[in-house]
Amino acid sequence: MLKNIIFLFILLILIILNSCKKTYELVPGDVVINELMAHNSTTVADQNGEYDDWIELFNLSYATIDLSGYFLADSKKDITKWEFPQGTSIAANGYLIIWADKDTTEVGLHANFKLSSAGEKVILTRPDDVIMDKIEYPAQAFELSYSRRPNGTGPFKWQTPTFGKSNDSK
Repeated sequence: MLKNIIFLFILLILIILNSCKKTYELVPGDVVINELMAHNSTTVADQNGEYDDWIELFNLSYATIDLSGYFLADSKKDITKWEFPQGTSIAANGYLIIWADKDTTEVGLHANFKLSSAGEKVILTRPDDVIMDKIEYPAQAFELSYSRRPNGTGPFKWQTPTFGKSNDSK
């Protein structure tokens, strides 16, 4: 009888704790740098028809994540180089493309830096300066992307770009 009472008490506590409203705080590994292309001359154009560098993020979680106030950078010297605008979110298991073209006047997500085809870093950072993900990529091969395989979790490899889709689809 005492075991049943203890079990019911623990179950009740768990139900109460689970029903409390929780805010979802992005932790390292929830959103990753999934693919990038630093030498894009024919693969995919932005909304203005320009073939710019791009970075693809992937949300590994089961919740939509608000990236407002988070940062992308191409240098450890300034990990807050480009801030995601308010209202920017990434759907659960979704992709988000950021154009790395130094053209912040264009509509959409256009970072204030370009990617070097000679190789460099890309860093994703929370507003409290916690680095969420970073990648150091080598010199970019012509019209290939540097992509995680398996999608979202694996090591980076050169492959045919999969812009906005699973890297396992090629």
